[in-house]
Amino acid sequence: MKLGKTKDSRTRRKHPIKIEEAETLKNQLKEQSEFIDYLLLKGFSNATVTSQTKVVVRFINWLNKENTPVISVSYNDILHYIQTRKVGLKQRTVSMEVNAIKHYYNFLSITHQVLENPTTQIQIKGIKRQTLYDVLTSQELEKLYHDFKVDETQKPLTVAVAKRNRMLLGLMIYQGLGTSELSNLTVADLKLREGKIMIRGGRKSNDRTLKLEAHQVLDAMEYTLQVRQFLIENKPDNKEIETLIVSTGKGAKINNLLVKVMKQLQKQEKKVVSIKQIRASVITNWLKLYNLREVQYKAGHRYVSSTEHYIVNDFEGLQEDITKFHPIG
Repeated sequence: MKLGKTKDSRTRRKHPIKIEEAETLKNQLKEQSEFIDYLLLKGFSNATVTSQTKVVVRFINWLNKENTPVISVSYNDILHYIQTRKVGLKQRTVSMEVNAIKHYYNFLSITHQVLENPTTQIQIKGIKRQTLYDVLTSQELEKLYHDFKVDETQKPLTVAVAKRNRMLLGLMIYQGLGTSELSNLTVADLKLREGKIMIRGGRKSNDRTLKLEAHQVLDAMEYTLQVRQFLIENKPDNKEIETLIVSTGKGAKINNLLVKVMKQLQKQEKKVVSIKQIRASVITNWLKLYNLREVQYKAGHRYVSSTEHYIVNDFEGLQEDITKFHPIG
């Protein structure tokens, strides 16, 4: 079983470095080229490297106006800078800027340009990090799936769309897949003979292979052998695509069809809010059945702390603990 990183792990998933983009950035910010190399080697994407470097350049420009050398910056200097940036900016944005400056001083420390990192003890408070959801029980999720009917008397395209949506819903309810994971699935990821599906990791998730329910295998088999090709033939551009989920609109994006699926689910059950809520419900229900590490793997979390966040959604389990350890009377 491949587990993700713990919250104390200091390494990141490596991403392919786009050399041309990196060189362009280094030419634009020549004075910070070594810092850019440092971030790239840490495994950050080019977009993240660009944004973090720009934050550092802004910070250095501010230091110059304050006549404060970079190597002489103190804890109080950092606080002063944060105060100047707080005006008109969200807490999360300020936190991201502080994080970039932390990376910069880590770089300066590693390259022996400073003795210590003045940002070590700084943390921006008041950031909402975890959303509490009205969790759907396993029974409610099952009901959503089984009540999602396919009317075979409808037009062929309508029937095909319904069968696709039912298969997609199964992946949300039984494997807890989110929007990006559903979008990135390919036909090759389905292992029908094994009754499994492979989910590719992303910047914030790990690869994993999960078991399909028996009825999912039948749905997936019909979809891949018949329905999917029919949907491709009825697309406006009639273009072959590699993704598993095929939309009937132009292009390969499935955002619009997911919106329609959610609207149908909301008609079935008023408690349904979003795909994120369904995923949170699946993970919360898993935590009642499996240990933390197993759920971390099934959810694709890189850090076990990400899995721990979902424990707060289990109000029923929390109430049981309160009753068990602090009985009234």
